[in-house]
Parts: sequence; structure tokens; C-alpha cells
Amino acid sequence: MLVIIDGYFHRVLLSGAKCNKKDLKQKYLQAKRLTTDIRDLPNVFRRLHCFEQIPLDNDVEADFVIDTDTDRIYKPIY
Repeated sequence: MLVIIDGYFHRVLLSGAKCNKKDLKQKYLQAKRLTTDIRDLPNVFRRLHCFEQIPLDNDVEADFVIDTDTDRIYKPIY
């Protein structure tokens, strides 16, 4: 599963175990609660839920995008 974490301070592509939108939201909220600086959120999320950061490539189609500015999770349209 590929997830883009997108925010004012970061835009990273993560790869990890497949899950549905509801589970991903819970994982995101858990990582956010444990984060004191929003800049650290991608690393906290990655370590906490065994995701791996991979190079961001505009040709890669992610399964979900987590927008940290609005706390919205959505399936991107390609």
C-alpha cells in the first residue's frame, strides 16, 4: 500500500501493509497524538506502523493521501 503524507512542511511517500481508510485514519490519529512537532509526523507514523519511506515519484499512484493541514484522508484521482 502506498500512502502520501502531504502537508505544509513535508510531502513523503510511504509503503506499508494494506489497510482500509478507517484503519489508516486511526493510525494517522495515533501518530499525530504522539507527535509534538508536525514536522516529525511522517517519521513517527513510519516507525510506529512499520511503513518504509520511498523516494517520491510523480508517476507513482498512491492508494491514499493524508493531508496533515486539514486532517483529511482521501483516495487520489489519477
